[in-house]
Amino acid sequence: MALNNGLRSCASKLLTSTESFLPKSVNRGFHSTGMKRMSGGHAHGHDEPFYVHAKHMYNLDMMNHQALKMSLTVLGVFSIGVGVPIFAVIFQQKKTSSG
Repeated sequence: MALNNGLRSCASKLLTSTESFLPKSVNRGFHSTGMKRMSGGHAHGHDEPFYVHAKHMYNLDMMNHQALKMSLTVLGVFSIGVGVPIFAVIFQQKKTSSG
């Protein structure tokens, strides 16, 4: 009987000590910090010293060597789009054949 009471008190002490480690309430929602407010009353809401946007930043007609740069860009993107899947298939086949 004394052993039974001892086990019961030990179990209750163990349960109360583990309850202190468990969180009391769980929040399963999304959390985000507040949006940073832009200072000043500018027309576009930019901080001028930290954000400078060129007037014709994306004017592709005025680009020097436009044909060469665009051809190399398209070739590079196409070769990555073709090369990565081929590399992935070869890598996967080597991995399965060696294991």
